[in-house]
Amino acid sequence: MKNACMITLVLLLGACGGGADSSAPPEDRNAADTMAVSVGNEPPAGTPATPTGAADYVAQAGAGDLWEIESSKALLAKSGRADVRKFAQMMIDQHGQSTAKIKAAAAAAGLQATPAELDTNQQKMLDEIEAADATGIDAVYLAHQRAAHDAALALHNAYATNGDTEVFKKTAGEIVPVVEAHRAELDKLAAAGR
Repeated sequence: MKNACMITLVLLLGACGGGADSSAPPEDRNAADTMAVSVGNEPPAGTPATPTGAADYVAQAGAGDLWEIESSKALLAKSGRADVRKFAQMMIDQHGQSTAKIKAAAAAAGLQATPAELDTNQQKMLDEIEAADATGIDAVYLAHQRAAHDAALALHNAYATNGDTEVFKKTAGEIVPVVEAHRAELDKLAAAGR
């Protein structure tokens, strides 16, 4: 490879359902479920800074997709609210698709892959969702989904505008309207839950 850093991505295995029981709780958050970057002394994936480098962008996007998928699996294991369960399944499916888009962009750029890891804040939010009981999980999940989607929108918008690698800029731009649609759906769920 021409670059000193090695970007690494892994396919999202089973995140789109594929016959698996998506209501089962997550078993391994560090499994090769999504994508990440393995680079020297970079900040952990999901840090608040908006990256302009491909490695940071891929790391943060991978951690974000992993969080969306794992938090949604945790919700499906406990929630009885049909509209929130439907949203959670959509998160699993569509964040699996965004992982695939970024993986395809990495392949086009000639880059290689390792699993994503949640940052400290993402892990804390996931732990709170997993710890919530069936009566409180919907509120905790939706609040954390709002925060995560606000961060994802900022990430993808910033990279689409200021990123350093054209193939990832294009991919980020394609992901933005999907994240915006998720935020609109969250607004509907919040209104329905009042």
